[in-house]
Amino acid sequence: MPSEVRVPIASLADIVAARQRGRELAAQMGFSSFNLTLIATAIAEVGRNIVDFAERGEMTISMIKNGTRQGVQIVATDQGPGIADISTAMRDGYSSANGLGIGLPGARRIMDEFEITSEVGKGTTVTMKKWEA
Repeated sequence: MPSEVRVPIASLADIVAARQRGRELAAQMGFSSFNLTLIATAIAEVGRNIVDFAERGEMTISMIKNGTRQGVQIVATDQGPGIADISTAMRDGYSSANGLGIGLPGARRIMDEFEITSEVGKGTTVTMKKWEA
């Protein structure tokens, strides 16, 4: 398997494919089944935001190293409407789509590193990392 995979995201089936590719890459690196589930869940949460709000985007899932540590990095990008108020969107319980409000804040909690940038009218990029314990 390559050390990086790109998955276009435009449907729920694409999210399933991204989850699978992320799990495969992380499993190849020796992540525990618990962490494989966390990675797949974070991919699903962020992917769902792409489908629901931007209609289409892309996820790049990569093996990363930092000294002796190895991990997985997920970068989700879209050219959708963007997020006007990131701090509100990252608040637990907030939902702009009458959902449960666990998507972005939930992904942030289960990953080791989480960064989001967004510009209204231009799109959003979410970068998440999970390090192997």
